[in-house]
Amino acid sequence: MRSANIAELRNRLTQYLREVRRGEEIIVRDRQRPIAKIVPFTVDEEDAELQALIAEGLARQPERALPASFWKQRRPNLPVRRVVKAVMADRDER
Repeated sequence: MRSANIAELRNRLTQYLREVRRGEEIIVRDRQRPIAKIVPFTVDEEDAELQALIAEGLARQPERALPASFWKQRRPNLPVRRVVKAVMADRDER
């Protein structure tokens, strides 16, 4: 684990961020006193996939959780072919 004073971190931020991307942790010091730690941002595989979709503009973060009543509703009785046709049509429009 490396450490850097604020001035050094500011002057060589790009280099330190490269190290963090490789998994290194950096302790930030103010006059030799530790004040913060920069650590790699980790997400599980499912979150990484969602974040990639958000970055591409294909998804967005939920504004709130679905109410419990949502999961108790009956699903529509639609033939699979009709659903597939609607999804394909929607994709063709984009």
